[in-house]
Amino acid sequence: MQIRDATADDFEALRAVAAASLHDSYHHMLDPKTIDEALEEWYAADLLAQQLADDDAVLLVAEDDAGVVAFSQSEIVGRTPADGRILWLHVHPDHRGHGYGSRLLTRTKEALVDHGAQQISGVVLDGNRHGNEFYRGHGFERAGDRTVTVADETLTENVFVAADEEHVEWESLDEVTLGDETAHVNYAEAHRGTEGQFYEAYVDAERERRYGLFCGACNSFDTAMGPMEEVVCNSCGNRRKATRWDAAYL
Repeated sequence: MQIRDATADDFEALRAVAAASLHDSYHHMLDPKTIDEALEEWYAADLLAQQLADDDAVLLVAEDDAGVVAFSQSEIVGRTPADGRILWLHVHPDHRGHGYGSRLLTRTKEALVDHGAQQISGVVLDGNRHGNEFYRGHGFERAGDRTVTVADETLTENVFVAADEEHVEWESLDEVTLGDETAHVNYAEAHRGTEGQFYEAYVDAERERRYGLFCGACNSFDTAMGPMEEVVCNSCGNRRKATRWDAAYL
């Protein structure tokens, strides 16, 4: 899976993923017509174009061989402190359960910090149990709620704020098999490379035995580390500088 900035060419794919995600997540609490009306309102091409042109907006897509399978919409809100707010993180229902959401969350947080965010928050409708559990499971704490209007319906949206990461350890393990190699990749432990993220990999799910680094740019375990902990992927050339120069991630 590759994660990149969205472009105007992605608009139709974004709407398709959002439609599948919203109908799957909210069919138990919203009428299908309400969801369709919200999609028309939120994902019009002109609004998406405005987001792409907005310096305070972050729109990332995740794609694999099937095309765009997930995306996140975020923005910088306020200035004291600057809040990097994740408005939506959609994963197509057919691609859930494979760590895509966790990897996209990691990259989104990093992109928001690059845009000046001093804290990270996320919002999710109260009725989306899995969405609320997702944020809690990734080191976010519920900070309050607010009222939002979806089409003509008034709903409660929960606000989550990323806890102090010096005191919160979260993990997102995914068992990855490539050829005859199998390891548990933890997408919470990310190191920025020139072409994409490197992720810590372990022999066991308990993370007691380190396997090495997994290259997220090309999905390869063929990585090498130098004496100063510089890392290079032998498959695609993705590279991380020596640690004394690297202030890479949250």
